[in-house]
Amino acid sequence: MGLFDFVKGAGEKLFGKDTPPEEVAKADPAKPTFDPAFTAKQLTQKVNKLGLPVTHLEISFAAGIATVRGSVPDRATAEKIVLQLGNTSIVEGVDDRLTIDAPEQAAVAAAPPAPPAVFHTVKKGDTLSKIAKSVYGDWKRYPEIFEANKPMLADPDLIYPGQVLRIPNAPVANA
Repeated sequence: MGLFDFVKGAGEKLFGKDTPPEEVAKADPAKPTFDPAFTAKQLTQKVNKLGLPVTHLEISFAAGIATVRGSVPDRATAEKIVLQLGNTSIVEGVDDRLTIDAPEQAAVAAAPPAPPAVFHTVKKGDTLSKIAKSVYGDWKRYPEIFEANKPMLADPDLIYPGQVLRIPNAPVANA
């Protein structure tokens, strides 16, 4: 899919508050003991915790960019992995090199592919219902946005400025 930019420092911390400082230093590019391989390992664990169907997952990290490789069954899964990586405080970009498995011919004939989702960066004061109102014209469609961002979002009320969300089936603006 390409390179996606994210707001550095706006995402979830890679480590919890109980993590020893020497472990945090291994993953903090601002620290002199920064270890990109250790950070890549932590990012890989973060993606694996989602339980998404991805095979041959490989993540590398350098200069604030997480590069992800592997194979996924569909575009939605790839987007969720990109967002999980990008919504991490030390990641400022994700180089998506995931491949999408070719669907079987019967599945292709049975259902046309869904339009690609768009990404939305949360601003101060945003709620899922406010985003749904602006995108779909109906605030009651916020559950669609919540479902499209599971398992990254556990609660529809817990979004934060700088977070990037998937907005499925967003209408395409006419040029």
